[in-house]
Amino acid sequence: MATMKAVGLYRYLPISDPESLLDLEVERPRPTGRDLLVKIEAVSVNPVDTKIRSPKDKVESTPKILGFDAAGIVVETGPDCKWFKPGDEVFYAGSNVRQGTNAEYHLVDERIVGRKPRSLTFAEAAALPLTSLTAWEAIEDRLGFSLEPGANRGTSLLIIGAAGGVGSIATQLAHRAGFTVIGTASRPETRAWATEHGADHVIDHTQPFRPQLEAIGLLHVDAILCLNSTDRHWESMADVIAPQGKICSIVETSTLLNLELLFGKSVTFAWELMFTRPRYQTPDMARQRDILNRVADWVDAGEIRTTMTEHLSPINAENLRKAHAKLESGRTIGKIVLSGF
Repeated sequence: MATMKAVGLYRYLPISDPESLLDLEVERPRPTGRDLLVKIEAVSVNPVDTKIRSPKDKVESTPKILGFDAAGIVVETGPDCKWFKPGDEVFYAGSNVRQGTNAEYHLVDERIVGRKPRSLTFAEAAALPLTSLTAWEAIEDRLGFSLEPGANRGTSLLIIGAAGGVGSIATQLAHRAGFTVIGTASRPETRAWATEHGADHVIDHTQPFRPQLEAIGLLHVDAILCLNSTDRHWESMADVIAPQGKICSIVETSTLLNLELLFGKSVTFAWELMFTRPRYQTPDMARQRDILNRVADWVDAGEIRTTMTEHLSPINAENLRKAHAKLESGRTIGKIVLSGF
């Protein structure tokens, strides 16, 4: 039996506990169907990793391997694969119903895999898939706007949490697509980051939105992408969204939302979860491959840049615990990436 290194867990513990993430030796998987077996070169860490790992009364009988974002090299393909071959360099965000990417080798359906940008290292590429897919799907598929260059001149988009992982790519995509981008950030360094990545204006999400928008000449915004605490910002979003505007959020709520606040303005509200397509094997699942390939093209053309801000090596339990702890602090900018076993 061939084995491989991996980082996983049996118990769901605080990240300060040394057993919250463990270095493991597990069986190396084999591809079937449309699966690719990818040798993992780099991974990045996302808030969803910390949410899944967070303390709960559950014990796994076999190790749970976390991780979604990855960049690596195809080493073997399933019999039904038609788009990739061994040796291809790829990047992708995986699925939340399969074992994760924090392992030397990983199985992924080829329909949600894109070619790695040629101009980026594996580490730089690993920062992009989950956030790019989330931002792209939110703006095009949920809010209904085009991401083609200049397509949204005269349309305002408020991005709440513009300096985080998804915000860092959403500001770039929205700026390229011609939106007037209003990002939110609460610290000098995050305000600067949001501006550098395409925000035309930056307001503070810890303060009321309306007076800050009025100060930059806006009575309302045409669309809102909420990437931070839907609960906390719900009333503010309802207040500043334009009549017939659209709101999309990627953050689950801990309370019931009062949708009636949107009724008088005929406002559309949508959720975005990047894992929906792979989880439910939707007929348009391969759209994620297409999106990632277009992101790679735009990166290689110099129109989008990686959002990696920190690079740790090797990929092991100690470094992943460090990355989880930093994410849980709520003060990270961009993406934390790990490379090499």
